[in-house]
Amino acid sequence: MKNILFIGDVVGESGCRFLAEKLPSIKRLYGIDITVVNGENSAQGNGITRHSADMLLNAGADIITTGNHAFKRRESLDIYERDNIIRPANYPEGACPGKGICILDMGAYSVAVLNLSGTIYLDPLDNPFTVIDNMLADIETPNIFVDFHAEATSEKKAMGFHLEKRVTGVFGTHTHVQTADECILSEHTAYITDLGMTGPERSCLGVEITPALDRLRYRMPTRFKEADGDCFICGAVVEFDEKIGKSHKISRIIVR
Repeated sequence: MKNILFIGDVVGESGCRFLAEKLPSIKRLYGIDITVVNGENSAQGNGITRHSADMLLNAGADIITTGNHAFKRRESLDIYERDNIIRPANYPEGACPGKGICILDMGAYSVAVLNLSGTIYLDPLDNPFTVIDNMLADIETPNIFVDFHAEATSEKKAMGFHLEKRVTGVFGTHTHVQTADECILSEHTAYITDLGMTGPERSCLGVEITPALDRLRYRMPTRFKEADGDCFICGAVVEFDEKIGKSHKISRIIVR
C-alpha cells in the first residue's frame, strides 16, 4: 500500500510559505509517498510563476497541477517545459504550452496524474469527458489520479461517476471550499468534490474580505489583495494498492 497526498489550491506567497512550513510534518504523520499540489493561484495576484512553482517544489511537491489560471502569467509560461508541472489536458494541443499528464516513475511502480478543466461556468474548452476517455486508452499504469478543476459540483460529481473503477482517484479543485463528501466509489476510486484551499483562512477564497464584499454589494470594480492572518492547509490523503490501482481509504485533512 502507498499513500498519496493531494493539496487544494495554494493561494499566494503566504500559502506557499505555510505549505513549506507544515508539509514535512504532514508527510511524516501520514507516511506520504507522493505529493500533488494545485498551484494555479500560488503567485501574488493569482496564476503561477517560476518563483511560486519553485516554492511549491522546494516545499515538497512532486507534481504541480493547475487550472483556468494556468496561462495568466505569460512571463512564466516556460514552467510548462518541466515534466512535473501540468495544465488542463483539454486546452487545445499545439496552441498551448505544456501537457495535461505527468507519469511519475517510482521505481517499482508508476503513477499517472492527469489535469482537466470543467466547462460549466468556465472557459469553453474541449469536452473533458471525451478528452479523459482518449487519454486513458494510452496510459499503462493502473495508478491514475485526476485533478478536475471545475466550478460546478454537478460536473465534478458526474466526472467521478464517469471514472469510477477506471481510475484510482478523482479530486475536485477550484472552488477553494473543502467539501465533506469524500468516499470510495465502487470500492475502487477515491473521490472528493473539492479539496479546498491552502492559504489565509479568514478570507474570501484567499483574498481580503472587504474588497470582495464590496464588489458583491455594490457591483463596482475593486482591486483584490491577498488576505493577511493565519493560514490553513486543506487536502486529502489516499491509501491505494499500487499493484492494481485500487483505493482503499480517503481521508480529508485540514491543518491549521
